[in-house]
Amino acid sequence: MKVAAIQMISTPTLAENLATATVLLQQARDKGAELLLLPEYWPVMGMQETDKFTVAEQFGSGVIQEFLSDTAQRLGAWIIGGTLPLISPNPDKVFNTSLVYNPQGEVLARYDKIHLFGFSKAEESYEESRTISAGTQVVSFDAGFGKVGLSVCYDLRFPELYRAMGYCRLIVVPAAFTHTTGQAHWEILLRARAIENQCYVLAAAQGGKHLNGRRTWGHSMLIDPWGKIIEVLDEGEGVVSGTLDLDLLQNVRASLPALKHRKLS
Repeated sequence: MKVAAIQMISTPTLAENLATATVLLQQARDKGAELLLLPEYWPVMGMQETDKFTVAEQFGSGVIQEFLSDTAQRLGAWIIGGTLPLISPNPDKVFNTSLVYNPQGEVLARYDKIHLFGFSKAEESYEESRTISAGTQVVSFDAGFGKVGLSVCYDLRFPELYRAMGYCRLIVVPAAFTHTTGQAHWEILLRARAIENQCYVLAAAQGGKHLNGRRTWGHSMLIDPWGKIIEVLDEGEGVVSGTLDLDLLQNVRASLPALKHRKLS
């Protein structure tokens, strides 16, 4: 199975982001990737936190979901739709949601981001809980080659979430890490999650300076179960891809059976 992560620098305009995603998803498919991952907030990076309300959709209908379904079917590939805003029971908040589409364009899984980012340092201040409702369910799905675990951005800092997924062959992390936190922790955390869970990790990030003034870290990457970075894209828009070697995964787990040696659960 060949997989790919899409790196974007999303704007406040949905149509622009749809057009960019169309080009990059096609590039990934042309490279032979069969599972494609978009970044967090790919449909819109607004000027204000509340701008995402203007494109928020009911689960099961809407322009963004139609785009993801149609593109998965057209490309004949799995698409994990980074995150998009879905309407929540709280009228002042939305869910930050990953939807998984199979090659027939059908939704097979939904994950609402559980851990909501909060950070304040100097001029930077973020508090996702002001506009986002937290999810409550750990989610994985079967992509044919094995279990894939779903997580989003700030989830990366909570290893217990990944343990709760069980034995995955791939973990995905769509993200919009800030330049400050990404520079310090992004690679370290991604490689740690791959090593401790002895599985592949595919991370798709926002990667550059946005119109709203925010700078995201980028460095989308694919990491193998030994913690080796297979491919990485520093900044800018583009595609990171690579092949999942399931024999390597099994060899890592057989030679260092750490998952079987666990004493606490």
